[in-house]
Amino acid sequence: MPGIYDQGLPQTPANHVPLTPLSFIARTAQVYPTRPAVIHGALTRNWRDTYTRCRQLASALSQHGVGTGDTVAVMLPNIPAMVESHFGIPMTGAVINALNTRLDAAAIAFMLDHSETKIVLVDREYCAVMRDALALAKVTPLVIDVDDPEYSGGGGGSNSGIGSIGSIEYEAFIATGDAHYAWQHPANEWQAIALGYTSGTTGNPKGVVTHHRGAYLNATSNIVVWNLPHFAVYLWTLPMFHCNGWCFPWTLAGIGGTNVCLRKVEAKAIFDAIRTHKVTHFCGAPIVHSTLVNAPAALKAGITHKVSALVAGAAPPASMIEGVEQLGFDLTHVYGLTEVYGPAAVCAKQPEWAQADIGERARLMGRQGVAYTLQEGITVMNPETMQEVPADGETMGEIMFRGNIVMKGYLKNEKATREAFAGGWFHTGDLAVRHPDSYVKIKDRSKDIIISGGENISSLEVEDVIYRHPAVLACAVVAAPDLKWGETPCAFVELKDRASVTEAAIIAHCRASLAGFKTPRKVVFGVLPKTSTGKIQKFMLRAQAKSASTIE
Repeated sequence: MPGIYDQGLPQTPANHVPLTPLSFIARTAQVYPTRPAVIHGALTRNWRDTYTRCRQLASALSQHGVGTGDTVAVMLPNIPAMVESHFGIPMTGAVINALNTRLDAAAIAFMLDHSETKIVLVDREYCAVMRDALALAKVTPLVIDVDDPEYSGGGGGSNSGIGSIGSIEYEAFIATGDAHYAWQHPANEWQAIALGYTSGTTGNPKGVVTHHRGAYLNATSNIVVWNLPHFAVYLWTLPMFHCNGWCFPWTLAGIGGTNVCLRKVEAKAIFDAIRTHKVTHFCGAPIVHSTLVNAPAALKAGITHKVSALVAGAAPPASMIEGVEQLGFDLTHVYGLTEVYGPAAVCAKQPEWAQADIGERARLMGRQGVAYTLQEGITVMNPETMQEVPADGETMGEIMFRGNIVMKGYLKNEKATREAFAGGWFHTGDLAVRHPDSYVKIKDRSKDIIISGGENISSLEVEDVIYRHPAVLACAVVAAPDLKWGETPCAFVELKDRASVTEAAIIAHCRASLAGFKTPRKVVFGVLPKTSTGKIQKFMLRAQAKSASTIE
């Protein structure tokens, strides 16, 4: 029987609207129409015009048959079209799949097929690799070229621009759309909004499906956790293809902020943008912050206003924290995965930490922290018993999340989804400890994922390529510390009897089959340590890889 608080009190359109981050841009376009929304080179566009363009994109997509549950892929750098895609595509009910621009053609082809992509937007810089991907793919999506005035052409390698591969250019495409397109809220906030592929340790990458509710809540959590003010000026050093830019395209719309676009992450361009546009906030992997810290002094001069930065990935070393502080920047460490919309935990800074010396601050700030404001929880559990480990800073378990800022699941992969949610928590695969103050600290990665410059690399994927070399008997790939990238793949190779091959030859062999960032930087030859059953003891190789004398 319904209780007294359910009698005659129905849920109606007057008192319940499904949550969606698309509502942010509609409000901001009405309340702050003339505030700058996007800056890109010589272009500045306000929120009213940006909202209009998003509706035109949605309308044009709809006219080409795109609707609820369809996939629209985008292969774009951090340019205005990428910002607009995060609104215009889901306005149709479709799902945005922001492709990693660093991937090779085979990986892209798999993603296009797996997601049954209907339309793909591609920047000129990536036309060559997209052309090759489409030749491999089974799907035949409508291809829309995106001409960015800031792209100068070239770029080298498989990603050099080759001109048009599409049937229409982006500006001409959205010009066919209705500027007053009446988009609808999703019928259910559980409806998918985005698809992002994450590297696994076996087989093809998994497609992470996220929903409108989670995107809304994580975008809002970004505001609360980082204390973002209205009209923040945000520099896009973080690729928007990374977990939909950690939901920041939607976050910026929520506060009427400014998206300062950046095609390439380079120290000079970053410092110039910070000075010119008075950038207040930016995010990035440790490599971005290290690049700024190690830049020539002349590039750093002239920044007198407060700049706040988020860093994710491996724990920031003391030298990086000290260097960022010397720049006058305020640094916050966050943690997450594609499956939790990017960062869903934060190393929330306590006021008294400011009085600690740099070594102690680095220890405190290097932890993965506590749950985001609107995430229900993060903890460390024994994955077998599903019991929380003691908060002693020593007992290891697996980091787990639960709450609304967790994916729907993996596309077309029920088994992996069940395993990920076993016991009512999302299993991250990261091994960690809980400290007495409840802050979580990663100790190892159970799935051997290597995180290089913010990119996930499957060690087994690299090993599979190395094993194809005729001289290789056995191999193992582990993470090696790298001052620039945080981590890079290091390959340990055992050769067949009387076989001979050089380090350069193994690296070249890998480069022929793998994206550049997945290719090992070091190859160490020798007999691999194994258990009595023949299993390679990777923990011993990790220890060796940490020794510079071993891998140099």
